[in-house]
Order: sequence, then structure tokens, then C-alpha cells
Amino acid sequence: MRKSSSSALAVLLLGGSLWASCKNSTANTSSATKSEMSTSIRATEAKSVKKPPLSLISDKQKDGLQSINVALLLDTSNSMDGLIDQAKSQLWNIINELANAKTKEGKLPKVQIALYDYGNSKNSITKGYVRQVNALTTDLDLISESLFGLKTSGGNEYCGQVIQTALDDLDWGDADANDVQLIFIAGNEGFDQGDLDYKDACKKAKKKGIVIHTIFCGVKERGVKLLWKDGADCSNGTYMNIQQDKKTVHIDTPYDDQIENLNKELNKTYVYYGSKGVSKKALQMKQDQNANRTSKAYMVKRAVSKSSKLYKNSSWDLVDATEDESFAMESIAEESLPDDLKGMSVEQRKDYVEQKAKERKDIQKQINQINIKRRQYIKENQPKKKKDNSLEKVMLESIRKEAASKEISF
Repeated sequence: MRKSSSSALAVLLLGGSLWASCKNSTANTSSATKSEMSTSIRATEAKSVKKPPLSLISDKQKDGLQSINVALLLDTSNSMDGLIDQAKSQLWNIINELANAKTKEGKLPKVQIALYDYGNSKNSITKGYVRQVNALTTDLDLISESLFGLKTSGGNEYCGQVIQTALDDLDWGDADANDVQLIFIAGNEGFDQGDLDYKDACKKAKKKGIVIHTIFCGVKERGVKLLWKDGADCSNGTYMNIQQDKKTVHIDTPYDDQIENLNKELNKTYVYYGSKGVSKKALQMKQDQNANRTSKAYMVKRAVSKSSKLYKNSSWDLVDATEDESFAMESIAEESLPDDLKGMSVEQRKDYVEQKAKERKDIQKQINQINIKRRQYIKENQPKKKKDNSLEKVMLESIRKEAASKEISF
């Protein structure tokens, strides 16, 4: 928005200059003439101030929606392979639950996720072995790529350092906004390690309206002794523990093949554009492959996520982009389009994209209808087990609790 604001300011200054000049040279001009001149200047201003392109308008500015902002801070030292596996295998379940969130106006909140890894000897020692993997983003394929790219390596786990870094680096918005602002930090060493006191980081989080939830990977009582509970209490967060080496149980259903096949048809409705279009489309396909390698059930969960309103790719997909009133098909250069659209007129391109949009809605509807049967099958065939304390479960419980305090329901 900086470019637009600067343009507006320049026009206002120019308008003021013109007005002053006119006033000095026509001291005896009638009030009617002055009124006409003022109207002309205002018209010039309105004509000169152009709408910023779609890429410069944030989702927040466009729709004014509440946000659910989640920063996930994962310990990636040698002992944390199980934690990373849980995060990867449970990502799409978490997204699918968040897709059911509604504001008090009945709208879907904007969901953004950031990822940091810490305690990894391959990260910079000058930054306390902390690395930002990705900033707050709505790009679900990017989040998936980030998680699958995590590797463990021995290091020092400085909880205060990674919390402070996330607080300073990320664009959390206004502290008094009615957004859900959450940090989840998971690890298994002492919470007070490092030169930066975690209590100072907690104080800063409270001022920003951010709640810190701590997830100890191990026995609950040991986490309390290692100050993980204190790390949560200091910002009114929740202390939780998980068994990080516990494998995620995926239940295959008779509906998986149908959803998997529909996902292949869904991919055909994406029409890339722009400088990043080809690479983003390739990223989408790569994350499908990552999901498939994990398990068929995981691929199905991803397909369901891709059929939700949270999965939007307006920055590179014409179907999603055309849903925004600020988007103009005329502004897209022909060389940035796929071969199928080159040589078409603007109207022909619009018709083509409209057809793809109809196909997508139909496929997504089918996936969601079949998923209802799939979920019922899983419910009926779920093995009896003790209390579930997986990463997915403890995160969703905390998100629901904080969301309820901001009048967001599931």
C-alpha cells in the first residue's frame, strides 16, 4: 500500500499547488468560478489515484476478517525426528479443522501459519540456532514444503531466543485487534536455556496480545520441572505434553480412491499466470507427491484441504484470482500465461477461466460430500485408545479455546 499512499499524497500536493496558483492569479474570480475550479481539481485527483494492483492489497484490507495467526516453533535437535513426523503427518487434519471456523458474522477467518526451527546445529550460532522457515502465510503448499524440508541435527535449544525472534520478526498486527494470536513451542530440554530470559519474551508477548502455548515432548511431570509449564503460565497460555515418537494412525477407508481420483481432476482446474505461476504449480504437484509418499490417507486429507476455502492461490492461479474484484484479466501479459491461453482474446480467456471455475466447484463439492461418508466410516472404525495427546490434538484444543474468547466458533 505504500506506493498507493505516496501517489495519493503527490496528487494532493499538486492539487494544493494548482489551487494556490489559481487563487493568486484570480483574486477577483466569482465564487461560482472558484467552485468549478475546486470541482475540477477534485476530479483530477480522483482520476489520478489508481487502484493498487491485487498483489499490493492485503487480505486484511480487502475483507476486514479476523485472523487466526499461529507460529509453530519446533525443536529440530537430534532427538526430535518424531515431533517433525507428527507435524508433517497431521498438518492437513489441522487445516481441515481450521476450515470449519466461523466468525460471529458467519465468515471464515483468515488463517496464517509461520514456522521456525530451533536447537539445530546447522542454524546460525549468532542467531541462537534459530531459523525462520517461513513467515506468517496463507500459502498451504509452502507450509507443507517447509515441514517436509525440516531435518534434525544436534544443537542447543534456546526457548527464550526462538520466542523472542518470532515476536520480533513476524507481522502480528495490532495488539488490540480481535485476532487470535498464538505461539506453539515444542521441545524436550530445559525451557530456561540460553542468554535470553524466556520471562522477558513472555512479557513482550503479553503486550502484543500473543498467547504462548508450550508442548513438552515427554512425561508431563518432567516438563513441569524443566519450566515448560511456567513458560506457558507467564503469558496465560496452556502447558501440554505429547509422546513425540508415537506414530500417527491413518485409517484407510473405501472412499479414499474416489477422493484421490477427484484430486487429480481438481489439479487440472488450476490455470497458472505470472512470474511465479509455473513454479507454484510445480510446488502444488510436489506436495501431492509428498502426501502420497506418507500414506494414501494423508493424501486424502490434503485433497480435502484443497477443497476448502482456506486453500487459495490467487497469486498464481487465475481461477482464484478472478474471484477478487481488484483483478483484471486485461492486465495479464500473454507471455505469463500457459500455452492453452496464448492467442486467445481477453473475452475468450475469461470464458475459459469461468469454465474451469465451474469444474472446480463441482469437483470440490463431490470431494466434500464423499468426505462426510469417509469421516463417518473412520468414526465407526476408530480403535479404542487412551487419551490422545498428539501434536494435532493439543494444538486444536488450544486454538479452539483462544478462538472462543474472540467469538470464533467451530
